[in-house]
Amino acid sequence: MARPLRTFRRRPGVSWPSAPAEAPSVRVSERSKEGDCKSPRSAYVGSNPTPNTASHPSCWDSALSSPLVFMTMPMMTSGVAAMAGHGLWLLVKIVATVVPLLLGVAYLTLAERKVMASMQRRVGPNVVGVLGLLQPLADGLKLLIKETVLPSSAHLTLFLAAPVLTLTLALAAWAALPAAEGAVIADVDLGLLYLFGISSLGVYGIVVAGWASNSQYAFLGALRSAAQMVSYEVSLGLILLTVVLCAGTLNLTEVVHRQTDVWYALPLLPLAGLFFVSTLAETNRAPFDLPEAEAELVAGYNVEYSAMGFAMFFLGEYANMILMTALTAVLFLGGWLSPLGAWDPLRVLGVTTVLPGLWMGVKVTALLFGFIWVRAAFPRLRLDQLMRLMWKCYLPLALAFVPLVAGILLGFDGLPVLA
Repeated sequence: MARPLRTFRRRPGVSWPSAPAEAPSVRVSERSKEGDCKSPRSAYVGSNPTPNTASHPSCWDSALSSPLVFMTMPMMTSGVAAMAGHGLWLLVKIVATVVPLLLGVAYLTLAERKVMASMQRRVGPNVVGVLGLLQPLADGLKLLIKETVLPSSAHLTLFLAAPVLTLTLALAAWAALPAAEGAVIADVDLGLLYLFGISSLGVYGIVVAGWASNSQYAFLGALRSAAQMVSYEVSLGLILLTVVLCAGTLNLTEVVHRQTDVWYALPLLPLAGLFFVSTLAETNRAPFDLPEAEAELVAGYNVEYSAMGFAMFFLGEYANMILMTALTAVLFLGGWLSPLGAWDPLRVLGVTTVLPGLWMGVKVTALLFGFIWVRAAFPRLRLDQLMRLMWKCYLPLALAFVPLVAGILLGFDGLPVLA
């Protein structure tokens, strides 16, 4: 048996809502000349109930004749245009950051091979293109056209998501890192905290890759990487805390401005050395590349990856190298500031005005050369040596510098107010 339809009746003493006094109303008759806009009661524009404009075109004519609609329409149009312009400018800044970064990653591999070949008295890549300059493009094309092999026992969703996560985090960290004055996607006040958080999340891509591969070798490499990265992030956090005590801000642009008179690498020289070595361990570079110990773990956590999956891990690792060297330059080497100050001839000639990030690029290139030099000069450590170096050497030193620097600043009345 069908249920009867419920009917609604108006209670005595309760009337339908009327148009507000301050808003002009347009009354639509219950029966227009064309026979549409048939409403059971009067309709108002700017109040409830509203006319059924969706099904009756003549109601649109009546509704749009309201002065209230004509008053709000320009405001809505300007707001939408402002949002579209802001989104377009944000997209331009993202592209201007990501494209040079990916090109830098590609040619950093060539520079590494050339520098290591020179140190080992070899020639290095010199066949593809003039002086081997097209070798990174050939390597990328080779990885792009190779077959992607998916292990039958792997967790395919996580297996495919792990390299994407690694590369995404490596690129997302650049959102708050300034390359020059104003050359930053988001100049946020908590930029240093954001960077530290994004770099800490990078371990998840490696752990997920090792677990999803369902391989003992890959899983062991992932566990080594997790232990190594988490351990060295403790010392990195304490060093960053010391820098924040000196700068009084978490904004990376302001940290650079605080080094106008003296770079933090001079008064905090031991911490600058600790930070550089900790970034080597954070990015799994030699002599701390234990997750990729080929002799023991068959290339480590990425042993089951091929083609673009392997390429994404490769791009993420080298993007993290550039990120950490840029962060070192910002925190300890004055960022884009010239080492010659006002006497810089490039500034007098206007070169730094045209290329504001020139000195930043020089400092990052020098630090990347240090990364490559360390790889060519030092043998790989054992896992127990790595952990002993962190927990018994670096952590006590980094922890001792926090109260030491704070006490010196407090004694000389130089402790800044956190901005």
